Amino acid sequence: MNYSIKIMPYTERVAMIKKRYGESNDYGEPIHEFRGQVHKPNLIILPIDVPVYRMENCRAFSAQQTEIARQGLDKNFFAKGQEVHAAQNAQHKILAQLAREGSSSVTPIYHVLQEDGQREEILISSSGLVVNGNRRLSAMRELLHQNDGSVDKRFEFVRCAVLPPDTDRDEIDDIEADLQARRETKLDYDWIGDARLVQRQVNKGRSTKEVAIRLRRNKSEIENVLQALDEVDLYLSEWLNKPGEYVLVQDGEQLFCDIPKQIGKHDSKLKDASRVIAWSIFENRDKISGRVYRLNRAFGDLAPKTLELLEKRLNLTTDSEDNKDVDDEIADFDIEIDIEDTNASTNHRAIIQALRDNNRKDEKIEALIDACETSLELDKNINNEQAALKALGLVNSKVASIDASSAGEATLPAILNQIKTIRRSLDQIETEVNARLPNRSKVKVNEDQRP
Repeated sequence: MNYSIKIMPYTERVAMIKKRYGESNDYGEPIHEFRGQVHKPNLIILPIDVPVYRMENCRAFSAQQTEIARQGLDKNFFAKGQEVHAAQNAQHKILAQLAREGSSSVTPIYHVLQEDGQREEILISSSGLVVNGNRRLSAMRELLHQNDGSVDKRFEFVRCAVLPPDTDRDEIDDIEADLQARRETKLDYDWIGDARLVQRQVNKGRSTKEVAIRLRRNKSEIENVLQALDEVDLYLSEWLNKPGEYVLVQDGEQLFCDIPKQIGKHDSKLKDASRVIAWSIFENRDKISGRVYRLNRAFGDLAPKTLELLEKRLNLTTDSEDNKDVDDEIADFDIEIDIEDTNASTNHRAIIQALRDNNRKDEKIEALIDACETSLELDKNINNEQAALKALGLVNSKVASIDASSAGEATLPAILNQIKTIRRSLDQIETEVNARLPNRSKVKVNEDQRP
């Protein structure tokens, strides 16, 4: 970073802005729906080091929380750091990084400003707090000092539209929300930042319907965003043990928004296991062919079948005594699991622990993905009399294609375990088939015919 924050004392800053505000005859871009009407703020020019970053800006929320978690900072480092040099410098670093981010269709703000200079004013409070334009300000500050030591005079001063002196914190928060809601000027918040903005609106005591109207969205969308944020917090804290590291879920919007919809009708025990399936899918999304959301039903309405299949593939016993160690091991894993509940599903707890354990992780994830795929396939063919035969044909093809001679020596014990599990499953299928056949038609598979 080329720029270091030096905060002008609060009283000096307020006095400078007040004087220039009173002398201004120019106006900035109108603010819609400010106190029930369109407001035209006074326009002033300030030295670029005068404005201060707004710590409550939702755009920076994910990065702030990740910084706090990874650096072991006080949880209020940013919230209480409005006038603190260290916090302002940390915020500058976050914003300057965001200013350099773009996409295939959006040029980074840093490059736009580098090419054209400041094209639109930033919006500040009467104390110099930046309400809109934090990233632009950070980019201009970075561009002020060139790598060769020269100064780009275009960025020595910054044009600012100033809110009325009596604008309070809630009004500033609402301005941010209104700007986010305006489709023609919609800010490119990450989805966690957007969810935080929604949450903050609700925390003011507004109903989800009222927030939906303000943000120009559907009530159900607002409710789902709040539920998704809860799911993310649960995943980060209970599963990863990395609370606040929202950067880890930046590409998980669809899955975490889908989880509440998929598990909403589950009982508490099934919810726990379904979440773990969903979380494991998300963590291993690079191993899944096609779009990840196609597996949604595997932890939704098909979760019981997925868990049943996974239990067989992982050879997990249903005997409660055999699972005593599993119960002890996951006692610290507290989503909604009540270890003392004698009606709780032992199988679910065993599966949760199996997926938490990093031992033979790849093998377990492969089994999970296969269980998800199979549950979807079985549901698709539920009324198809050929489904069982078709499934066995697929299994036969897969088994026939295995070349054990190329297997790594370290994988051989696991291969033998898989063979035992497959053999037990085939024995069970054979027993069920023979039970339905007339006595004269019953078939016994010879040992030399077994896989």
